[in-house]
Amino acid sequence: MIPKAILVVLAGLSLGACVTAATPEPAPEATLKPRDRELLARAPYQKASIPAPYQRHIVDYHRNEAPGTIVVDSDARFLYLVLPNKKAIRYGVTVGEEALAFSGIAKVGNMAEWPGWTPTPDIHKRIEGLPAHVAGGPENPLGARALYLYANGKDTLYRIHGTNQPEYIGTAISSGCIRLTNEDVIDLYSRVKTGTTVVVLAPGTGQPSPMSGAKVAGLGNN
Repeated sequence: MIPKAILVVLAGLSLGACVTAATPEPAPEATLKPRDRELLARAPYQKASIPAPYQRHIVDYHRNEAPGTIVVDSDARFLYLVLPNKKAIRYGVTVGEEALAFSGIAKVGNMAEWPGWTPTPDIHKRIEGLPAHVAGGPENPLGARALYLYANGKDTLYRIHGTNQPEYIGTAISSGCIRLTNEDVIDLYSRVKTGTTVVVLAPGTGQPSPMSGAKVAGLGNN
């Protein structure tokens, strides 16, 4: 998976809350293709009420990653897309349970719209009765888009993807992957490309979850 040396570096990173205003950022309608509108209209789940902190925002960003980098704070359940001028788009996410969580530095090695899903042998062991493959569509756990994370030229088997369970945004229940609402992952997908750097911070090095009572608006580097 990810070299231990990289994990040690990540474990040493500290994040401080930056008390700044966060500006809601609706997804531009242009990111939705006709197929997206058709499939989302047939989604087999209720439209979830995403808590305000986990709705998409533009925030101040005070770490040193270059614009275009994706940074995931699993502790706070946030994904940041770094923008120029010390800003970032912040998305709410579902992350992996602690024993299953991924951390490290990776690249987006592949990208897919409405991807199919082939459960790994480990997932088959943990969840009985899964099919060998699930075709792409609104019933698929990968949702509307998937970014496949690679390290050292190899597929890590971890993904950033959509979801058919938007009600769990802001929690840690996944099998290690990072889930966004389908609308948010479509927006993110439209802004990144293959080769994008992805930094997933090690557990315990991020901010507290805003749902635990902490006031969180931005991401600091102190």
